Amino acid sequence: MEFQLEAVQFFTRVVTMASLGLAIAAVGCGFAMSFGIKSAVEGIARNPESGGKVTVGMLIGLALIEALAIYCLVISLILIYATPMVDTVTQLLQTM
Repeated sequence: MEFQLEAVQFFTRVVTMASLGLAIAAVGCGFAMSFGIKSAVEGIARNPESGGKVTVGMLIGLALIEALAIYCLVISLILIYATPMVDTVTQLLQTM
């Protein structure tokens, strides 16, 4: 019984930390994207002829920033589903 309680507590901590990490990554990526778009729009406003080059660079930068959030999501899912006690927690949830 004590092992089951420890398994549930461990799983709860892992899920909490994974969701907190994902939230921080999403906020950070959102700020980075907003700064990138702001700078690109300002650059295009100053020099409209460079719009195509700035847009391509901006889109590549946004894709790389979004990749960071996706990597964080993948790591969070690995932490949640690859914990050593996930079978015990799954069995406990099925008995409820």
